[in-house]
Amino acid sequence: MTFSIVARQGTAFGVAVASKFLSVGALVPAAEAGVGAVATQAWANVAYRPQGMAVLRSGVGAAGTVAALLAADEGRAHRQVGVVGPAGDGVTYTGAECLPWAGGVAGDGYAIQGNILTGPEVVRDMQAAWLASARLPFAERLVAALAAGDAAGGDARGRQSAALYAVEPGRGVGGWGDTAYDLRVDDHPEPVAELHRLLAVHEVLHGASDPAQLLPLEGELASEVRDLLGALGYDSLERWAGVENLEGRLAAGRIDPVVLDHLRTAASRAAG
Repeated sequence: MTFSIVARQGTAFGVAVASKFLSVGALVPAAEAGVGAVATQAWANVAYRPQGMAVLRSGVGAAGTVAALLAADEGRAHRQVGVVGPAGDGVTYTGAECLPWAGGVAGDGYAIQGNILTGPEVVRDMQAAWLASARLPFAERLVAALAAGDAAGGDARGRQSAALYAVEPGRGVGGWGDTAYDLRVDDHPEPVAELHRLLAVHEVLHGASDPAQLLPLEGELASEVRDLLGALGYDSLERWAGVENLEGRLAAGRIDPVVLDHLRTAASRAAG
């Protein structure tokens, strides 16, 4: 009832998943910076998440971690799991009792799996999208692979939820912790598309400014910004940015084009 990709890129680990199931992000993904990532699905054994992290943390690779999880689980025939560790190939497992179509593919740094799918083209197209998108940022790459599976047919029963969970050292919001992305669409007619929209919002609010793109806040641009802020009822860029959760993109004497676009859009909407 679910399709997912578990992957590694540089020092980042993550999982993207979609399903005809409420709140799939609450059950399937697990990841830990410097350790690896796990997706548990089909008749999901949520204990695989802490257990898998513990085995990976001990230095065992992805194949050994999958073997350890299955060995201790009498319901292994109903399980599906994907694991990546700090190095080498990812590993995917599909139990013999998983409902068709069910299966997966894996390679260097990734594992893709799904069950109750429209067919093998779902995981095949996800793999192709992952391999073709190496230049994309990690989160975008994960969602692109998920979108390819969705476009290929995805869950045979329909659509309901999707999630993205990714970790990287020091990449938490505001530099706090390692959780770079924890985005969930719990109940939506087009959950993968909505997940992509949320990712774009996340990048606006929490992405890092490119110093080379910052614009000098002077002359006509400074006047425009003052007028836009005034139309919105603010006397400073800092006050408005704090309300909009954009304070992380502020720079003294300059303005991020992302902030400027957001300000222009807000003022245009307020004007009707």
